[in-house]
Amino acid sequence: MCAFRIINTRSIRPVTLIFSKSIFRASANMSSGVHLRLLPSSKCLFNEPIRIKIEGLSPGQSVELRARLTDDKSVTFKSSGTYRADPRGEIDLDNHPSLGGSYSGVEPMGLFWSLIPETPHMKLWKRDVLSPCLVDIEVHDGVRQGHVLARETNERGFMVEGLRRIPMKEGRIRGTLFLPPGRGPFPGIVQMHTLGGGLSEVNGCLLANHGFVVLSLAFWGYQDLPQNVKKFDLEYFEEAIMFLRTLPEVKAPGVGILSISKSGDLALSMASFLSGVSATVCVNGCSANIMVPLHYRDMVIPPLLTDLNKVRTTESGVLDISDVLPDPMAPENQACLIPIERANCKFLFAVSGDDGNWKSCYYAEQMTKRLKDHGKDNPEVVVYPKAGHFLEVPYMPHCATGRHAALSNAVVAFGGDPSAHAQAQVDLWNKIPAFFRKHLDNNMYREAKL
Repeated sequence: MCAFRIINTRSIRPVTLIFSKSIFRASANMSSGVHLRLLPSSKCLFNEPIRIKIEGLSPGQSVELRARLTDDKSVTFKSSGTYRADPRGEIDLDNHPSLGGSYSGVEPMGLFWSLIPETPHMKLWKRDVLSPCLVDIEVHDGVRQGHVLARETNERGFMVEGLRRIPMKEGRIRGTLFLPPGRGPFPGIVQMHTLGGGLSEVNGCLLANHGFVVLSLAFWGYQDLPQNVKKFDLEYFEEAIMFLRTLPEVKAPGVGILSISKSGDLALSMASFLSGVSATVCVNGCSANIMVPLHYRDMVIPPLLTDLNKVRTTESGVLDISDVLPDPMAPENQACLIPIERANCKFLFAVSGDDGNWKSCYYAEQMTKRLKDHGKDNPEVVVYPKAGHFLEVPYMPHCATGRHAALSNAVVAFGGDPSAHAQAQVDLWNKIPAFFRKHLDNNMYREAKL
């Protein structure tokens, strides 16, 4: 049993989110008479939609709407849409279609999810959730190139007022703890991102805004955690669960886990072998332990190793790695399977039909059958046929290609239709808090027995 120092979280002052002052003047002050309106406000949370309206145009006037964002790695992302004003000289992105640009059709938030990096194959990176993402939006005259009619900045923040952010360095645990405003107790969740990013707080922070205590847990490449992973020790994740359950702000008896990609099989292992897990969300995860051995006490689960001979090069020159993992159900690979039939928690499997990283749908089918064959409750499964690998928070720009940390940073295709992927992120983000509320607020929890 690990001993923990109980943090006096009530003595920590809430972090007040301060939006930085826009570098642009309001569109109403421009001499063109064209007004760009961001409704209900130019300030919102990152996962919230806004309504974009343009007024003061000539009937039928053509304009190009442009958006620009620079992330925490100084990578600039851009998007655009071409619009034509209605007879009143107005454009409302909730009702009017984009006629061209980085997206088309009626897409109220198209400027955001279609943001494309100027540096190819980069994923939007936001480490500092204490400051907002600034999305600069301009209205350009469709005839006079370079002539800006109006501009405004949308400040997309991450923390509701009163949310507390506490950097964690407790025992071996590395990460960030988010405590929602109010007295609680609240349901507790361990949130983990994929292998290559060290610590990502965005998903955990935005989830905490819904009234959860969230521990965003790093497990590789962060602070003094190993940069080159040779194995994972499940005791590290056990320590995180035990710590979270000791907090007076966390509602008993069990906690939840939110995972994606590589962290998905770690979450499944936590649910299968560790006590204290009531609900697990696995987004595009694998049914087997992958990449490196997983150690727990005197047990070792070997990794399902990739077959690099099955890497293909697409017409665009990026790698297709969707077939590099062998079938976990093959007899020679069964030792790599995670025995989720041992788990006594509820599962939500979210999978993408166009996942370019691996066969997420197939793995979800395997896990569902395995649970059913062992008399367990059927998991909740949601499939997004045209979505890609990185299903994240609403309006996160679609990452179609990127550098894969497990393949020496080679550029790979992650799949997905941008518009369908954006819709999937909105839908899934509604399902995740509802799933955790349902299964972390009841008294049906049973301790897992080893």
